[in-house]
Amino acid sequence: MIAPPRWTDEQLDAGIQVAIGIFRRQRMHEPLESYLQAFAHYEGFVGELLAASADLTEIDRRATEILTNPNFLEAFRYFAGPPLSADDLKTLSEGVLSPARLRKDPAMVRRIVDIVRMGLDRRRFPWISESREPTAEERAAAVLASAALMAARSVETARRQEGKEAQELLVASTLSSAGMQRVDTRAIPTLNLAPNAGEFCRESVLGSRKADIVVRLWDHRIMPIECKVSNSALNSIKRLNNDAAVKAETWTKDFGTRNIVPAAVIGGVYKLRHLSDAQQRGLALFWAHDLQELVSWIEQTR
Repeated sequence: MIAPPRWTDEQLDAGIQVAIGIFRRQRMHEPLESYLQAFAHYEGFVGELLAASADLTEIDRRATEILTNPNFLEAFRYFAGPPLSADDLKTLSEGVLSPARLRKDPAMVRRIVDIVRMGLDRRRFPWISESREPTAEERAAAVLASAALMAARSVETARRQEGKEAQELLVASTLSSAGMQRVDTRAIPTLNLAPNAGEFCRESVLGSRKADIVVRLWDHRIMPIECKVSNSALNSIKRLNNDAAVKAETWTKDFGTRNIVPAAVIGGVYKLRHLSDAQQRGLALFWAHDLQELVSWIEQTR
């Protein structure tokens, strides 16, 4: 059976330069409009939250009413410095953030308020620690800073999700154009439950780990493909080496080297040594900007 490509350092470095160039062009031309829309959205209900809580001075009295409003609850998490994620807030308060549960448990509501109050950003809300009313300028600054934090986080999250989703769609479209048939997502605890030769499925659990795409090659081996978009060299360690390469090792251990060809389609910013390490750990690498290499290799398995 034909082995997947193993690139030299020179070939990997050439791919890195192309991928970084594409990443730069995308980021430089990314519209500002998405951030401005998010800012306007968050600015509105941050201001409404301050008004509803009398600039946080009546947060205890109106806590249940405020926290059962999803927009207000999200803004309230960002009043801590640094902001608290929903998961962090649930863990720290031993709480549940659904409106139904909050309405039924006043003690839990108090714990949530107390957690945020303990971490309250005193630079944004100086009047709270000084037990006074805010000036108009202080209130405006607090709204501005909070909305900016929320908008930036929202755009960053959407950017990550959209980048990965776009890459998965690109790979799926490329495979379909190459004559492979997409089939339904499924659990694949054993290899006989994988798609047939020349077929692929998306977002399926192979063994004990989920793969973005699972391909049955023409020679009947299984190729699980992870789609990874990295926005920095440091981020690439998490996305590729600590995730995709670990999955590759797990799949190979579970199903054997003669049955599994773990692969990753990568785009964005990577360090050469991280790519070399992933390759050495059994991960076949293909660039999102050159998927013809993936198609060509799959064709060779006929």
